[in-house]
Amino acid sequence: MAESKSGKIYVGIGGWTFEPWRGTFYPDKLSQKRELEYASQHLTSIEVNGTYYGSQKPESFRKWHDETPEGFVFSLKGPRFATNRKELALGKESVERFLASGILELKDKLGPLNWQFMETKKFEPEDFEAFLKFLPESVEGRKLRHVVEVRNDSFAAPDFVELARKHKVAFVTAGDSKFPQIADVSTDFVYLRIMGTEEKHKKGYSEAELDAWAKRAKTYASGKVPSDLKRVSDKDAKAEPRDVYLYVISGHKELNPSAAMALIERLK
Repeated sequence: MAESKSGKIYVGIGGWTFEPWRGTFYPDKLSQKRELEYASQHLTSIEVNGTYYGSQKPESFRKWHDETPEGFVFSLKGPRFATNRKELALGKESVERFLASGILELKDKLGPLNWQFMETKKFEPEDFEAFLKFLPESVEGRKLRHVVEVRNDSFAAPDFVELARKHKVAFVTAGDSKFPQIADVSTDFVYLRIMGTEEKHKKGYSEAELDAWAKRAKTYASGKVPSDLKRVSDKDAKAEPRDVYLYVISGHKELNPSAAMALIERLK
């Protein structure tokens, strides 16, 4: 975990179970049962995709907590049953079920909850606000951080940014992908998902590209917005300390751990 004068910066990947990482990221003879332990010693966060497709048992969250070092955090994807709806206002029960599924067993290692929407889901202010109202600031005394991952160009609008600010919810800033890039900030943390790793680079990205993303993360952590990313609102959020969560996702997935570790090294 890298710290600036303002926020903390966490860098990681999506999940920890991926066969091509065995023998590349993971040592050849490492037991699969120890892959999370190993990954958490080389990264500072992991985004869990499995919670998007189905519920996990409280015992699993407890196990993840115990297998990872102090300071490590997990980002969990909210269930698709809550977000893949024509009418988001009907997703309250799915949200509540997820929040009560045992995620608090992660304790201080519980990071942001990523509510991912399909590319076909368009911005309809009233319906989307109904969903945001389902997202509590805390559960059982544990503060929660919510982030919405919107993938339709209709969300690249000032009204969406203001709605997120009103409800103190972050939104994913996409990098190197076809999804809309919304670099504005809306709350006390920033969530980046970069998707451009390529096989031709040993670390997934060129050295210059790694330098650029490290610089952007530091800029966000200092309370500013990187000037080379696309904003959609001309209204500035208050410049204040912000934690940053940066995940290397998709692209040439085999090299994502290498890219994440290279970024961590730059942020030391």
